[in-house]
Amino acid sequence: MMHEWPVRVPRPVTDKLSSQEPFVVGQRVLDALFPGVQGGTVCIPGAFGCGKTVISQSVSKFSNSDIIVYVGCGERGNEMAEVLMDFPELTIDVEGRKEPIMKRTCLIANTSNMPVAAREASIYTGITVAEYFRDQGKNVAMMADSTSRWAEALREISGRLGEMPADQGFPAYLGAKLASFYERAGRVISMGSPERKGSVSIVGAVSPPGGDFSDPVTSSTLGIVQVFWGLDKKLAQRKHFPSINTSQSYSKYTTTLEPFYQREMPEFPRMAARVKEILSTSEDLDQVVQLVGKSALGDGDKITLDVATLLKEDFLQQNGYSDYDQYCPLWKTAWMMRCMMGFHDEAQKAIGTGQAWAKVRDATADIQTRLRSMKFEIPEDGEEKVGKKYEELEKEMQEKFASVMDE
Repeated sequence: MMHEWPVRVPRPVTDKLSSQEPFVVGQRVLDALFPGVQGGTVCIPGAFGCGKTVISQSVSKFSNSDIIVYVGCGERGNEMAEVLMDFPELTIDVEGRKEPIMKRTCLIANTSNMPVAAREASIYTGITVAEYFRDQGKNVAMMADSTSRWAEALREISGRLGEMPADQGFPAYLGAKLASFYERAGRVISMGSPERKGSVSIVGAVSPPGGDFSDPVTSSTLGIVQVFWGLDKKLAQRKHFPSINTSQSYSKYTTTLEPFYQREMPEFPRMAARVKEILSTSEDLDQVVQLVGKSALGDGDKITLDVATLLKEDFLQQNGYSDYDQYCPLWKTAWMMRCMMGFHDEAQKAIGTGQAWAKVRDATADIQTRLRSMKFEIPEDGEEKVGKKYEELEKEMQEKFASVMDE
């Protein structure tokens, strides 16, 4: 199995395929609103303390890939030590049996106190190791934390070589180097027989100085990658984690994943689009509220604001240190969206019959509490058992609104 390969040269493949399987990371906000695909490219830019490393580690722990390659490139040594301490204790289900996560993880440690030349090579080493496993027919996810340190190493080396500097001292070929790295992602048919299909997904964290997204590394990366998970310092300061800014982030894979959703969860894309719509409408309404106060809004807008608060506090936020919320499977995400959107629709129907929202809200307070408690169901209990509880909640919610409308 052992052989040598130059890390800067991509490994040859028979054919490149389009990706159609989702890259599930277990974070509701990412899986529902900004999904990636197996063999896709993702960028996570954010200032210090926004939670880039926590998201990278969460992806390493709970993503649906077969192999994880985690490259700590020029970041704190404590983070690699934390991975080495945490991962052996964690397990995943593989064909019905529990296996340690460490068995599927490959760590490449290249911390900030190591030589600059090694830092420049570490990212290439990581992607070559990922390609080696991809050629065995595996789905591989590679985390690069962080590509900014790699770009800084390029800047330092090119400075010593006396090359002409470009924007902020980075070499003129920075964009080409980044593109050549991200282009090695994708789903392929490997060379040789029997026929094997594998993929490499790249998740690159970017640390722009001061959280400025116009930084050359961030802007070059955004021109290449297909998914952008933008982290917001203000959300992080409010302890809203994962601190994904839903108005800035985007995914270009939503149409690619439509065949998968049609086959597995036909309602999922429509509900995700509605969640996005409610969140963006609530941002516009927040500005109106700051000017004229909430009492000046109509009942329909008040419902949108209240449902947006419910979504922000109990759907988008996730506690990575709890057994019930550290990982959220797609079926649980779908049920939560379905019930919360159902509440929004029923509330709009109720005020359509002439009811006042203040009265309806008080009458359905217990339903709202149960919607907020949906995240406390442990996914390990199984889809059937937890799904029944959610079905009961949906039925009770419809009955409650029917009784409120009859009054």
